[in-house]
Amino acid sequence: MMQLAAAGQHLDPPRAIVVHRTMDSIIVDGLANESSWKNAKVSKNFVDIEGVRVPTYKTNVRMLWDTKYLYVFAELEEPHVWADITERDAVIFYNNDFEIFIDPDGDTHNYYEFEMNALNTVWDLMLVKPYREQGPVVDSWDILGIKTAVHVNGTLNDPSDVDTGWSVEIAMPWSVLTEASGSNDVPEGQFWRINFSRVNWDFQLENGKYGRKKNGEGKYLPEYNWVWSPQGVINMHEPEHWGYAYFSSQESGKQVSFTIPRDEEIRWLLYSFYRQQKKYWAEHGAFADSLKLLELEPVLSDGTKIALELEPHGMGWNLFAKSPFTGHTYTIREDGKYQLTKNLKK
Repeated sequence: MMQLAAAGQHLDPPRAIVVHRTMDSIIVDGLANESSWKNAKVSKNFVDIEGVRVPTYKTNVRMLWDTKYLYVFAELEEPHVWADITERDAVIFYNNDFEIFIDPDGDTHNYYEFEMNALNTVWDLMLVKPYREQGPVVDSWDILGIKTAVHVNGTLNDPSDVDTGWSVEIAMPWSVLTEASGSNDVPEGQFWRINFSRVNWDFQLENGKYGRKKNGEGKYLPEYNWVWSPQGVINMHEPEHWGYAYFSSQESGKQVSFTIPRDEEIRWLLYSFYRQQKKYWAEHGAFADSLKLLELEPVLSDGTKIALELEPHGMGWNLFAKSPFTGHTYTIREDGKYQLTKNLKK
């Protein structure tokens, strides 16, 4: 799941969802019996990761928060619920799984990945940079104090019947999640970049046991990747495409609207230039030192022109963009790290 997105590729805007405060205590049991869950915003159905095909089975998520935890509840339609991985931090997506990706400050660096299967086996890790930047993967990083549960609507690992599906419930402590957010505070009134993924495999039975299906040459058939907010490419590790989770101060059930700020369009634009620089490097062995060489127009979808400044340096480059909406200046550098800066360099 590692191919690069095409430079300047068009994608619909990422999805957004409002995350409400809990209105009662949450028992992590894999069910959504609490009033908070019943009143929580249900996500749109998952789509294919590239945003093209319609998934075979339906998937939805909900989120809640309180002062201690971020809660996630997911329902996964599945007629054959199976799993055989029992070791923590194994490669869980070799089973059908549910995955969460969280980038608290939205800079595409120092983000979290979490996976679990229908046996409630988990894998949690932290990535210093996306794989495209050859950053280290901190596989020994754990979400200390996490609570997880699975409920199977059917019978696990029983091929003799047809199941309805399975649901997962997760409570992630803020004390761990905020480590990469730049603040120890719960992000009330703010948004984080988050995405959810579901890996699903065609299966075959061997001696009455489920396993990933193989072709005539003995190789596993490719998996299906279904996500909340489409990536446009078969790669979850492009955090700039993840969705927006807005943490409302209102309790579950209250009507709250959230619109992605227009400055986020500048972020999307800068990542188009970042991908174009990647393409230029692949073709020329060096980064472009002029915006003209990148052959992209610094224009938003509604025609708004954005002032850009490219600053080459010995290690790579920085690209600065000034927002006509807020006056803020944003920077993206050669390794994809994105941040708010105070002034243009000129």
